[in-house]
Amino acid sequence: MPTRATGLLALLVVPCALAAQPAAYDPLAAPKGALPEPIDTVVKDKARDREIPVRVFLPADKTAAKVVLFSHGLGGSREMNGFMGKHWAGHGYAVVFLQHPGSDTSVWKGKALKDVMPAMQKAASAENFALRVKDVPAVLGQLEAWNKETGHALSGRLDLSRVGMSGHSFGAVTTQAVSGQTFPGGSALFTDPRIKAAVAFSPSAPAAGDPKKAFGEVKVPWLLMTGTKDTSPIRDIDLKSRLAVFPALPPGSKYELVLDNAEHSAFTERALPGEREKRNPNHHKVILALSTAFWDAYLRDDAAARAWLDGDGPKSVLEKADTWQKK
Repeated sequence: MPTRATGLLALLVVPCALAAQPAAYDPLAAPKGALPEPIDTVVKDKARDREIPVRVFLPADKTAAKVVLFSHGLGGSREMNGFMGKHWAGHGYAVVFLQHPGSDTSVWKGKALKDVMPAMQKAASAENFALRVKDVPAVLGQLEAWNKETGHALSGRLDLSRVGMSGHSFGAVTTQAVSGQTFPGGSALFTDPRIKAAVAFSPSAPAAGDPKKAFGEVKVPWLLMTGTKDTSPIRDIDLKSRLAVFPALPPGSKYELVLDNAEHSAFTERALPGEREKRNPNHHKVILALSTAFWDAYLRDDAAARAWLDGDGPKSVLEKADTWQKK
């Protein structure tokens, strides 16, 4: 029979037990600690006589962090998509933004308006694609060297055991190529085994050939993000091309988000010329939440993040007309 003393003890124990419960997983939680200023530096690829500018966002924690790479779209630079870099770094990742000479801001800077589009079309070339996909292993190799270099700003700050790859538009094409896409001839020519998960913002299927042959052998987790108005005049990419990628992927840790009314620039920080839709602030919230949960689940093996991603977590940030699917 319980006594008054045991009853009082129970009242004391229950609140303590409740207080000890871990906080629910939140991919939008505020960062712990102030982030250091990003590091701008250059990777020198001597084998190709090529210099690749990079910008690195580091977390506040000084321990070695999992690495995520980002490849910009055509005409972009390492300075784009800083909102992703800050958020992912705030959640403990070292985020490295690559700048690809030949398909970066040099394509349009200093040109008359009438000459910009022809220059952009010309820069969306097989030659620049080949340069981009080779930039990725070059940067990873240099990061490995800097991580071991005593006195370097990145010394001991990088955990390159499980690398994440991401990119927007031409950067999504780059991401697809280095994380499992198969090319004519039947081989994954550019796949880098260090990459263990990938996020493609505005993905696209090859201009010719069966998407299932291109994407049917992808082995690592992929997260695709596009919008119902995500088109591009460069190479005339339409929504059909964006949506052809997910069905072609094999099952197992594959995801697709389609944001309602989102244009091509929804995945960047400013609208592009010719776009008409009013920007929706919730789009960036969704982008950050889903991508962060994805990195946590597949680069850190975080069970709570995986449960959030595969469960009802996405519904907490999506708007009614957005669509989300997984397989």
